[in-house]
Amino acid sequence: MKTIQLDLGEHSYPIFIGTDLLGRADLVRPSVRGHQVLIVSNETVAPLYLEQAAAAFRDYHSDWVILPDGEQYKTLQTLNVIFDALLERQFDRKCTLVALGGGVVGDITGFAAACYQRGVDFIQIPTTLLAQVDSSVGGKTGVNHPLGKNMIGAFHQPRCVIADIGVLDTLDDRQLSAGLAEVIKYGLIQDAEFFTWLEENMDRLLAREPAALIHAIHRSCEDKAKVVAADERESGLRAILNMGHTFGHAIETGVGYGRWLHGEAVATGMLMAADLSHRLGWLSAEDVARIDNLIDKACLPTRAPADLECDRFLELMAVDKKVSGGKIHLVLPKAIGESVVCGDYDPALLRETLEAHLAVGCGSA
Repeated sequence: MKTIQLDLGEHSYPIFIGTDLLGRADLVRPSVRGHQVLIVSNETVAPLYLEQAAAAFRDYHSDWVILPDGEQYKTLQTLNVIFDALLERQFDRKCTLVALGGGVVGDITGFAAACYQRGVDFIQIPTTLLAQVDSSVGGKTGVNHPLGKNMIGAFHQPRCVIADIGVLDTLDDRQLSAGLAEVIKYGLIQDAEFFTWLEENMDRLLAREPAALIHAIHRSCEDKAKVVAADERESGLRAILNMGHTFGHAIETGVGYGRWLHGEAVATGMLMAADLSHRLGWLSAEDVARIDNLIDKACLPTRAPADLECDRFLELMAVDKKVSGGKIHLVLPKAIGESVVCGDYDPALLRETLEAHLAVGCGSA
């Protein structure tokens, strides 16, 4: 097992990465300050791992609630299912919520914890690669709105994160690739050495070799932890973690939540960001090709959906948390391993990027 400590003062917490971690009471005990535990999972993950995970909380008054599975259920309506369970079962303000699932479960459980009685503890037990390397770390929680993804939420840090790579054995290939998009992101935004490692080891990751997965998850969490520790609430540096996300959120919202996986949309979004960076004269054609090749090697889409038009895409991008002063701020690569947040670019070049990618769209992911 490897452990990373995310240093956020009184909100600091450990991230445990390894095998056979589910059910280990010694890992969760320091993070549970009361006697009541509510495990939140979904109808796909619960039959596989709920019993095993619940064993870690047998010394507490524990219960669970099972949500429907899918991005389309990351809504205020589903959030109320958790609140109903907490209130009906008389959970107090010292309770702990446990998110057992992928990014949707983690985001919505964390948001419930941030809101219930003005804030209670929660623990992340992510069961997808994307959640293990990204959404479970850093304290961003929330739900979607029909007009925009993740527009309703709060910063609320977990008490600990338990990333058991054994659960990835039951993850389908498409979900695995979606997680690899966020792994690639870390190499692209700030870790050129890791990007090169990914080019050399992508086949091992797709084959789910434990040593390769542990290294990739550990390195990704290390990279993210450094950024979050320096800027917990995204007032500056942390924005680089949104590489590809403004484009990607537009895709997810535009085609309907659930049709494209988040990682698939981010992968295409990173390529659109690289295209714009090249048009600005920052990124070389060779580096754009490296990014394209690695994303393709990870079995991720490299072009936007064909049924989104440029004007509609721009409208969707304008409904984003990175919009400030009426300008869409984008995270753009200046080189592999170096990125900047940019709001001062020629809008005509952005339109050229969109038109180039949408003209050769790949339809559904």
